[in-house]
Amino acid sequence: MDRPVRVGVVGVGYLGNFHAQIYSRLDGAELVGVADTDAARADQVAAEVGCAAFADPAALLGKVDAVSVVVPTTAHLDVARPYLEAGVHMLLEKPVAQDMAQGREILRLAESSGALLQIGHLERFNAGIMALAERIDRPRFVEAQRMGGFKERATDVDVVTDLMIHDIDIILALLGDTLTEVRAVGTPVLTEHVDIANARLEFAGGAVANIVASRVSEQPIRRIRVFQAGGYLSLDFVGQTLDIARPEPRPGQPRPEIVRERIEVEPVKPLDAEIAAFVDCVRTGKPPLVDGAVGLRALEVALEVRRRMAGG
Repeated sequence: MDRPVRVGVVGVGYLGNFHAQIYSRLDGAELVGVADTDAARADQVAAEVGCAAFADPAALLGKVDAVSVVVPTTAHLDVARPYLEAGVHMLLEKPVAQDMAQGREILRLAESSGALLQIGHLERFNAGIMALAERIDRPRFVEAQRMGGFKERATDVDVVTDLMIHDIDIILALLGDTLTEVRAVGTPVLTEHVDIANARLEFAGGAVANIVASRVSEQPIRRIRVFQAGGYLSLDFVGQTLDIARPEPRPGQPRPEIVRERIEVEPVKPLDAEIAAFVDCVRTGKPPLVDGAVGLRALEVALEVRRRMAGG
């Protein structure tokens, strides 16, 4: 595609507004319009980014090559269907759907029309995760913590599909192995959904992952630690630092010395990188890093975590 990709954003609440802002300044993209059932909100965002505003998402059909869909998960299939049927390329916020049946239908629609489908697991575009992925070698144990304070947004879902699914997706990608066992516990605290949860994932090759997610914690913690035969790696998402500890032989000594190294990761805003990658995929036709199948796999495991928490 030689011309700029014509894009729209459907749903311009808290996160959708950021999508619109990024598209409006992104080379290679032309933000045609934003749509939201809250017409006043659509007008406000459109005025800020300099594009058209629509109260009906269908109004964007025929005007755009690609869309970001940033609406509640329960509405993903209904909102995505007309765009995918028309072959409009889509960046769909995570999780891909509220259940596997709807997720599979979204993938079917994209495949039928040839529309590119990318799922918004933006942590895959975190520079720290990319640096970590380059340095791992057959991990044996992974520990991930994603904890923060309570926010009113995203309370229509539990902490598993709100937060933990990020680390589920990352761990599935890092380990690249068959998942054989899921164990999980969780409890509601401030909402009717589970607000704090722990999951243990076991893989065919023997690796184990332990994941904690909370949206009712006082201090923000976003960290992943990887233990492997050649040492230990710890990524702090907040500080964007990667700490590495590895053994090095000491001549004449019975045991190696533990050498520590800290890598300061060049900060890159993951959402900017994710959206730029999406537009590049639309322009070039290359497959997205997080396609529909990847998003569906993460949802499948998240739903199994929820089932285990419920005693299933």
